[in-house]
Amino acid sequence: MLSYRPKLWRVHGIPLICRPAWRYRWVSTAAAVEITPPAVPVAQIRLRPYQEDTIQSLLQFYKIGGRRAAVSLATGSGKTVVFTQLIERLPPQNDIATQTLILAHRKELVEQAYRHCKSSHPSKSVEIEQGQSHASGAADITVASIQSITRNRLEKYDALRFKLIIVDEAHHAVSESYLKILQHFGLRHSGEVTLKSPLLAGFTATLYRNDGMELGSVFDGIVYHKDYIEMIHENWLSSLIFTTVAIKADLSKVKTTGGDFRTAELAEVVNTSENNAAILRAWQERAVMRKSTLVFCVDVRHIIDLAATFRQNGIEARYVTGETRPKVRSETLRAFRNREFPVLLNCGVFTEGTDIPNIDCVLLARPTKSRNLLVQMIGRGTRLFQDKDDCHIIDVVSSLKNGVITTPTLFGLDPDELVKEATPADLSRLAGRRNAEKATAQQFEGSMTFTDYDSIDDLLQDVKGDEHIRALSRNAWVQIGIERYVLTTANQNYIKISKEGERFEVTFTQKMPDHWNKSKSPYMRPRLIATGLDLQHAIRAADEYAPEVFERIFISKGQAWRRNPASEKQLEVLNKSRDKDSQLDPDDLTKGDAIDMITKLKFGARGRYNKMAAERRKNIQEQQTQDKKIGGFKIESSIKPWSSGNRSVPEGRVVASKHGP
Repeated sequence: MLSYRPKLWRVHGIPLICRPAWRYRWVSTAAAVEITPPAVPVAQIRLRPYQEDTIQSLLQFYKIGGRRAAVSLATGSGKTVVFTQLIERLPPQNDIATQTLILAHRKELVEQAYRHCKSSHPSKSVEIEQGQSHASGAADITVASIQSITRNRLEKYDALRFKLIIVDEAHHAVSESYLKILQHFGLRHSGEVTLKSPLLAGFTATLYRNDGMELGSVFDGIVYHKDYIEMIHENWLSSLIFTTVAIKADLSKVKTTGGDFRTAELAEVVNTSENNAAILRAWQERAVMRKSTLVFCVDVRHIIDLAATFRQNGIEARYVTGETRPKVRSETLRAFRNREFPVLLNCGVFTEGTDIPNIDCVLLARPTKSRNLLVQMIGRGTRLFQDKDDCHIIDVVSSLKNGVITTPTLFGLDPDELVKEATPADLSRLAGRRNAEKATAQQFEGSMTFTDYDSIDDLLQDVKGDEHIRALSRNAWVQIGIERYVLTTANQNYIKISKEGERFEVTFTQKMPDHWNKSKSPYMRPRLIATGLDLQHAIRAADEYAPEVFERIFISKGQAWRRNPASEKQLEVLNKSRDKDSQLDPDDLTKGDAIDMITKLKFGARGRYNKMAAERRKNIQEQQTQDKKIGGFKIESSIKPWSSGNRSVPEGRVVASKHGP
């Protein structure tokens, strides 16, 4: 067990322990795993530098007492090669613990791992546990389908005889079926892991979950991470070009399940003749010269209709679904790999475990809320291939105010940003420019305009930030600052999401009982619930936790009571800060609106407004100084700081005009 842990970076609940260039900063009282050269030479495979670094990071983690490690490598990086080579590098922990179990959830992944193991370890026995193939439980290496091994086949595997458990696509590891297996091998809970337990290694390109469940309950740390942007820059993956194309699809009424749109409802608004024609035109204009385009559709009906649209326009398009017969599927993939036809359509079949390196265009014909799914779909086109210069990602999007995750959002851009043939470097630079523009909040187009609030009333009634987060959540979150959001009820306890450095933190704060409160603050110390790399995953974690501390009727954004007129008590609170000419009455806002405005007041709207007003005065003064030097601008301003003693609404008007001759 670990005797000391420093403060660690966390990725969706998992400590980010190290990268190759980092030093380990913690020690262990557990017996070290002695690392020795393999007794039997492994089939010669020349590893890429980062693949060797990954193995060394794992070995070092195990050597100092770690037991459950996660690795994050981009799609196309050769994860299967890495864990296949790890098997021989990791010696038995004792005389009997010599076996390895590889777990995967798709047929393609099982077969791929089996082929690599047979090739890399010709002297070892390798068996498959899948469908009609029953393993003995005694092979040196067993590659098992998660669905098959959990169907009354687990008991034949003696946990004491295994040195290593490998989980492919490890972001699935917190699902019930995986947890059952980890429990069998004594790896379910960190407190139950002993020196007799096998070591655990999880590999994935996406260490995120849409349901907010913490992968940190399964893995103790991420020992190595390399994303596809790094690998593109280092020329290990194909270059990418991005284009986003807008179609007409109203997603406002499409409900969400498991962190993404409901398939049937999504198909209804996306799969129309108009949209399919627009998708075809986008491909014809941007990718008609591409040799191998993989298309991701919403469902089988969408596949059939979109394929028909391509065919009607003289383009040979074939498709594969989950119901396609194995022989037909194999023949279709063989022909596609040989570039015998240009367009292959699917829905969810080729998101994981698909190795088709000749893909030079990925057409995303389905909107998604899932970052995982988007990254997986893009990853299908990142593998290197002869005479392939790059892969063109055409992202078909619709209304972007419903939590849709698009290629621009992966680079920190506004989801409404439409891009045309942009590289990852272009998108990163554009994101930097957009952030700079937001920071200055100024535009110079012959006249100068400040995008500020004229009064605290305007600030309280600004709901743009609330609409954004509520498009991602089922709950009534309120934006209380830049990248700061809160969910609260009448009991005054609250959950907060805030950007802290490069990550988002989710905290829960309770109001201190009156008979306990002997301090100045009425609240207990905030408790960290989860962390995430982006807002979407922080929201998933927060929404997963919220029902444990709040009743749904008080936090759900869709509750009927929120649409009722505001109460007299609510109006009394809000009207205290308004002048006589702008008093609110029950017809002006709903109970939900009033609660949101009161929440903003409670969490610092007055201070935020005063700060913004002060910054605006400073900006105007600086601009006036500059204008005296360059001439041509006349600025008039009347801005007053808000205070409880000044009930008048600050004018805050900025009048700007350019002098004529």
